[in-house]
Amino acid sequence: MQPKWTLNRRKVLKEGIRDGMPIALGYFVVSFTLGIAAKNAGLNPLEGFFASLFNNASAGEYAGFTVIASGGTLLTMAILTLVANARYMLMSAVLSQKCPDNLPLYHRILVAFDVTDEIFGISIARPGPLNPYYNYGAMLVALPGWSVGTALGIMAGSMLPLSAVSALSVALYGMFIWVVVPQGKRDHVVAWLIALSMGLSLLCSLAPFFSELSAGTRTILLTVVIAGLAAWFFPYKEKEDA
Repeated sequence: MQPKWTLNRRKVLKEGIRDGMPIALGYFVVSFTLGIAAKNAGLNPLEGFFASLFNNASAGEYAGFTVIASGGTLLTMAILTLVANARYMLMSAVLSQKCPDNLPLYHRILVAFDVTDEIFGISIARPGPLNPYYNYGAMLVALPGWSVGTALGIMAGSMLPLSAVSALSVALYGMFIWVVVPQGKRDHVVAWLIALSMGLSLLCSLAPFFSELSAGTRTILLTVVIAGLAAWFFPYKEKEDA
């Protein structure tokens, strides 16, 4: 019997493209600022384009560009990007639990290539097992949006005030709201967890010890604690779907 995730591949791909369009637009705006950082590191538009195409992660890329600008070593760059992107390992672990048992390894690798906060959000919010073609659809628009934005940011250079470009990144927060609010409206437990996450994140950014940690480290710690408590007190059993 043919696995369900292989059926209606074109339809699922289109759904991924549809849901990925707001992400692509947000990425385009945010990566513009990243492009300015890449220009300061000495990268040209083509180099910036491919840097973003193969590393769709704002914090990780910014860390890499910072190392390039300072003349650091490849080992330093590897360590910094690993720390900056560590939260994606948690997201990948969660997504792996949604993968059908018969999903081939190469599909898992391709999906893992572009696990970002936003694509993770729409993937985890989609009911049923993970369908790789949905992620591919989102990636088809998100990756070019991120890469082209970086290249254009490099070309723009210092033409626009940095404050004006940074202000455009508000679109990213709107994209996060679009991902989490519908889930909160459908499930009051999720709504409370969203509020708890926001409150604890603010508290940790102000607390003496936690405020000294990087934002990525705080995110990892809060994710583990809140998700662990939620799984313990509010276990969720999803219906089997072959």
